[in-house]
Amino acid sequence: MYTSQLIFDYFPNLSDRQKEQFTALYDAYAEWNAKINVISRKDFDSLYLKHVLHSLSIAKVCSFNSGARVIDVGCGGGFPSVPLAILFPDVNFTAVDSIGKKIAVVKGVCSAVGIENLTAVNARVESISQNFDFVVSRAVTDMSTFVGWVWKKIDRGNSAGTLANGVLYLKGGDLTEELAATKMEWQRYNISEFFKEEFFETKQVVYSAK
Repeated sequence: MYTSQLIFDYFPNLSDRQKEQFTALYDAYAEWNAKINVISRKDFDSLYLKHVLHSLSIAKVCSFNSGARVIDVGCGGGFPSVPLAILFPDVNFTAVDSIGKKIAVVKGVCSAVGIENLTAVNARVESISQNFDFVVSRAVTDMSTFVGWVWKKIDRGNSAGTLANGVLYLKGGDLTEELAATKMEWQRYNISEFFKEEFFETKQVVYSAK
């Protein structure tokens, strides 16, 4: 079983408050997952590996600046936005999912661990009126469909993070055809270059700038 120490090993500059929050995620998700199953029960002991650390791989690719606006589309139980909100407490996160039960989990977990910079919204992303600097997500649909949902909601700019505004998407497997179908330019980052665990061997962060 992995503990929050896994996060501390890869992110050694966390504040005491951030360490407390990452540690508190386990009990918070355990309590909520017993009510609303958002994480596979057989996977729960791998919460820190398969969900928290996986989410934080985005931070190895792009560091968000204070005041940046980031939306997590199809957030499920809050990945990648909940771990990222702990890591970047001065960034404004919005987590969106069309399934109300999942948003209830995100709100409950944020309340339990004291995350105040994340707003959870039960909606389809197409109905969200505001724009953002970055869109993050974890394998909610094929890339062409996803880009169709979110591209107009991204403002151009290069002051919100260490990369220009755009999409940061977590996905595994062979993405060549899927990315080519979007007719866009993508950069691909192998997560195995950041984290040594076998789980990450085929996983990537893919990025396209607006």
